[in-house]
Amino acid sequence: MRLIFAGTPEVALPSLDAIAASGHEIVAVLTRPDAPAGRGRRLVRSPVGAWADERGIEVLTPARPREEEFLARLADIAPDCVPVVAYGALVPQVALDVPAHGWINLHFSLLPAWRGAAPVQHAVLHGDDMTGASVFQLEAGLDTGPVFGTLTETVRPTDTSGDLLGRLAVAGGGLLVAVLDAIAAGTARAVPQPVDGISLAPKVTVEDAQVRWDEPAFAVDRRVRACTPAPGAWTEFRGERVKLGPVTVVPDGPALKPGDLLVARNRVLCGTATAPVALGDVRAAGKKAMSAADWARGARLGDAERFEPGSTS
Repeated sequence: MRLIFAGTPEVALPSLDAIAASGHEIVAVLTRPDAPAGRGRRLVRSPVGAWADERGIEVLTPARPREEEFLARLADIAPDCVPVVAYGALVPQVALDVPAHGWINLHFSLLPAWRGAAPVQHAVLHGDDMTGASVFQLEAGLDTGPVFGTLTETVRPTDTSGDLLGRLAVAGGGLLVAVLDAIAAGTARAVPQPVDGISLAPKVTVEDAQVRWDEPAFAVDRRVRACTPAPGAWTEFRGERVKLGPVTVVPDGPALKPGDLLVARNRVLCGTATAPVALGDVRAAGKKAMSAADWARGARLGDAERFEPGSTS
């Protein structure tokens, strides 16, 4: 089939690679406009756009996919289908209607669970044991379309959202190609989503990433892993923000009040509402990430030092 691929971040690249190797023709990519990045704030192409540039494939970058110029170009190309992986903008019905087989979206959850922008982060945050990916027909609703196929993936006890998303991106690329193959062969069948089991996964904000030390240790662990690598879990120390890497629950650790810090046996413990946790990497403002022990030595951590507890409200 002749395809336009819609996607923006690096997580979409495994699907692009899988489709390119499958025999389907990618005639163009649709991606978000170049965005300022780095200290110089120079405009940078999205990973999907850069992938296409390297291969001489047309790149479409409308500010909104309802722009007349984009819609006209979409109609001119007349793709058979538009596969979507993390494009990052709502697609209007007028655009959805152009391809003969519509737009099909790879979503990183087992729909109807975790509809929305951050399904993997919410799966980790809420302690799911199992998640997966779904390929569904894109429609006007939020991740509501009928599903062509799914795959499952175990959430491992130490998974960060980055770890889990990396595995799903690779496996999901294969699922997306399988669905495209079935559509081309005329054997694809989409099944409506169940009305039960719906949950929402809104974007995880910087405020959401603040560690609440007055939560139980298991919840602290989940929050930090869910926010790694983005937006990055953080807490306040001596009035400044520090970012935290994944922590380890210490069930038999000493009793510490929420946020209280203790250096013990070359590790740094922090109290929660239950057991303490051992800190992993710590990155103070303007500095590189380092082990918690090195951070404590550099900060000259004294007695009665603490992280601000944050708030569970």
